[in-house]
Amino acid sequence: MKLATLKNGTRDGKLVVVSRDLTRFTDASFLVPTLQAALDDWRRILPHLAALAESLEHGAVPSQRFHEHDAHSPLPRAYQWADGSAYVNHVELVRKARGATMPESFWTDPLMYQGGSDSFLGPRDSIPLADENYGADMEAEVAVIVDDVPMDASVDEARAAIRLVMLVNDVSLRGLIPAELAKGFGFFQSKPSSAFSPVAVTPDELGDAWDGGKVSLPLLVDLNGKPFGRANAGIDMTFDFPQLIAHAAKTRPLVAGTIIGSGTVSNKLDGGPGKPVGEGGVGYSCIAELRTIETIESGAPKTPFLHFGDTVRIEMKDKTGHHSIFGAIEQTVEKHGS
Repeated sequence: MKLATLKNGTRDGKLVVVSRDLTRFTDASFLVPTLQAALDDWRRILPHLAALAESLEHGAVPSQRFHEHDAHSPLPRAYQWADGSAYVNHVELVRKARGATMPESFWTDPLMYQGGSDSFLGPRDSIPLADENYGADMEAEVAVIVDDVPMDASVDEARAAIRLVMLVNDVSLRGLIPAELAKGFGFFQSKPSSAFSPVAVTPDELGDAWDGGKVSLPLLVDLNGKPFGRANAGIDMTFDFPQLIAHAAKTRPLVAGTIIGSGTVSNKLDGGPGKPVGEGGVGYSCIAELRTIETIESGAPKTPFLHFGDTVRIEMKDKTGHHSIFGAIEQTVEKHGS
């Protein structure tokens, strides 16, 4: 089942069920007005949404053309957005570029930060940026939405709580990060609003690409219409989603609608740093990682961060490579206030 939230002039939009081929939708708001409301009552409402989705596939209910530009993020705002860093290769490379060693604990104890969740961007909304010197960067990720998770949940309990899967552009302002981290209190200004894919899907929509903890498909990242990243989200994921969820719930419960992110998808190449797509590698899911490798290899980065007018596209297709699963996040950087 594929669910989306259409913009309708309200903060939380309107819940719709979308066809598997992403071409049509049918209104689900007569069952439950928003995705958050559905998550709050998931066990009762799921059979009704599933029946509606099946009727949509068979043309048995009224439907309209689905336009991804009309979609908000599946949850336009959420009670909690916690982003992990499950691809430790990415962390290791970024730290190496600035001459910092990586503690061994990073391989056994997940990194995670709590992001702002009160104002997500739509998947086709622009990325507002006040100053190019902030060093805007995309971070292409996978995320899950969970049901209620008890405090100190086991990994198995965490796995059972996964309700939906989607993609993320976790926008980062690299120029602001060093000063914020130097304060020893974490990210805030350097992590503006994120955007999520047009639809969120139940795990069964992923078939055998979903093993209960991760999605084993390439994450397609384009920058200004050219391939930038093709890393496989199921490879080099040190911590899967159940582990990340259990980590987040160690000392507090998670409420239904909590979003847990994977962190930037990153693959190694023959045990070392990856290569650009144009050089036969799978590329990168953020500019910072490419700049890191440039620094390691030549002493300085060459690739700039995002400029006004740059366009980022993030998508994932099925195993045939022909059908988009989540729709595409496609965002252009625009000067704030222009």
